[in-house]
Amino acid sequence: MVLDLSVELIHATVQLEQPLGDGTRTVGTGFLISEKGADGRPRTVLVTANHVFQKMPGQMAKIGYRIENADGSWSYAPQTVRIRDKGGREMWTHHPSRDVAAISITAPPEFAKAAIPLNYLASDTTFSDNHVGAGDEMMALGFPRGLAANQAGFPILRSGRVASFPVAPAKIFPTFLLDFSVFPGNSGGPVFMSDQSKRRSGAQLASDGPGDGFIAGLLTQQVELNNERLEIGIVTHAKYIRETIALIDDPGAPVTVALAPPVSGARAASAEEAASPD
Repeated sequence: MVLDLSVELIHATVQLEQPLGDGTRTVGTGFLISEKGADGRPRTVLVTANHVFQKMPGQMAKIGYRIENADGSWSYAPQTVRIRDKGGREMWTHHPSRDVAAISITAPPEFAKAAIPLNYLASDTTFSDNHVGAGDEMMALGFPRGLAANQAGFPILRSGRVASFPVAPAKIFPTFLLDFSVFPGNSGGPVFMSDQSKRRSGAQLASDGPGDGFIAGLLTQQVELNNERLEIGIVTHAKYIRETIALIDDPGAPVTVALAPPVSGARAASAEEAASPD
């Protein structure tokens, strides 16, 4: 069955938060991926930016699940997930060189079904196969400053144009720029391209790709120069999400050492300033 990737990713994207004990909370964005574990059984993996978890000092974080009611309405029903053990050690897996984190979770059944299949993450050849380049439109989901689209806790969908060239291969260009306003709380959200957005850019996705689009990466930073926000987001390629998920079962799995340094002037899109009132 072909996915409507925009709608499916809206359902798979969740708000991550942790109260700080002073009436504020740290907020980030995550999304769910479905894959098979080392034992061959299906599992659900929560993906976000590594700094989102790092900036949460407590042992437990909240995942903003949503429940559909019998009358068609939705309720916000967050649940906790342990991100640190009692000794304070990190329980998530992070990429050794990129700002990506992943943790296997037990999600409510309806959310486990909403998780996006692993093969929707862009691979090494996805960008070239689909002729992705500067000026192409991509979509992004997140919770800027902890703001949701409605009381049910759905993420806010926005769009922007690819603002850098070249954008591949990921080993040489591990990140690319997206022309849209980034706010604390957006970090960890998926950035994706659908067939609809590609047509607006004047082309179509490769016919042999999965469904009607692909996840290009996740938002990890914003560009800031001299304390001025330039309204440009930094997206880490999905290749590094794939590698991080593989590290959950095999810490010795091969990873890519990107040749390019981080973008000069970049700042994390979710940190202490992501704190907002409870």
